[in-house]
Amino acid sequence: MRRFLVLALSLLALSWLAAPPAHAEDGVTEVCRFSDSRLTEMSGLAWSPSHPGVLWTHNDSGGGPYIYAIDAKTCKTLARVRIAGIPARDIEAIAPGRDKLGRPVLWIADIGDNNDSWPYVRIHRVREPATIASVTVPAKTYRVRYADRPHNAETLLADPKSQQLWIVTKQLAHGSLYVLPKKLSTSGINVAKPIRVEGGLVTDGAVSPDGSRYVLRDYVNGTMFDGLPPGRNRREFPLPFQLQGEAITWTPDGKALLVASERDNRLLRVELPPSVRIRAGGTGIARLSG
Repeated sequence: MRRFLVLALSLLALSWLAAPPAHAEDGVTEVCRFSDSRLTEMSGLAWSPSHPGVLWTHNDSGGGPYIYAIDAKTCKTLARVRIAGIPARDIEAIAPGRDKLGRPVLWIADIGDNNDSWPYVRIHRVREPATIASVTVPAKTYRVRYADRPHNAETLLADPKSQQLWIVTKQLAHGSLYVLPKKLSTSGINVAKPIRVEGGLVTDGAVSPDGSRYVLRDYVNGTMFDGLPPGRNRREFPLPFQLQGEAITWTPDGKALLVASERDNRLLRVELPPSVRIRAGGTGIARLSG
């Protein structure tokens, strides 16, 4: 991790401890604690589209081509699934979705690029296993480059009812929302086009199971939008403090959020505050040109 990011994390932690957001712990419940020693740096979290009570997670850089099925009530690891034939350079996000035939899939985003230098990144599509078991599965891989220049990113958003994907880049001052082509190519390089500016240090995001809302998170706050990206009615709310909190997903009923961290073994349930449940008008969002 680059020096400026470490400094930013330290400043965020100190500011939160000195003056934590008002009522940041209201509506927060500890669900369980992860105990699997293989989960060293949990960077993404996703609800299973076909297995009730199951979450999917993964480690980031150096974690290997693996995703883990987790019991959503006990945090027990149910299976470790190996993805065949992928390099797993720096996997940073996972999202549930559907393929063109409507079958449940998992999108695994190898989009970390701490030096903003890779000519392209990779997104892998995996059919969700029909049974939860430690198996090896094939992947369909899509190469992606940004329309402007290379970026570091940790957030992948997926429409739960189609193949549409978005990436949110991670920068210190601000990131940006990029849309991917509706039809991805496995032979060429897919170009991600910028839509608008987002907040700084965005570490994860997730679309609600019914596709009506999505959330982005940084190390301190969450931001909710109505609709699919680029969304509308931006509302910010505090998240419970976890050192290097990088993972967020929805409960399957869409009533609450689940958050996890690379440096904290707790899985936390966050009830949506009234200010987020009420869909007030106004976006207050800057848009990118081009």
